Amino acid sequence: MTRDGLTTDPAVTVALCIECRTLTTAPVAVRWIQSNSGPGTTLYACPEHAMKLGAGPTPEDELRAP
Repeated sequence: MTRDGLTTDPAVTVALCIECRTLTTAPVAVRWIQSNSGPGTTLYACPEHAMKLGAGPTPEDELRAP
């Protein structure tokens, strides 16, 4: 572990929670944003807020055919 409490193990993913804006070492994917060019973006939440936000894409996140 490092001084700030985060591990240096490359297998551990660290992400910013979209709800509380804190770093979490146990991120849960809760949203996905489509991009017009390049790859999309995955938004993460800490386990506590993932329950509130609901994991996985919502119907608003799904791509709709014109």
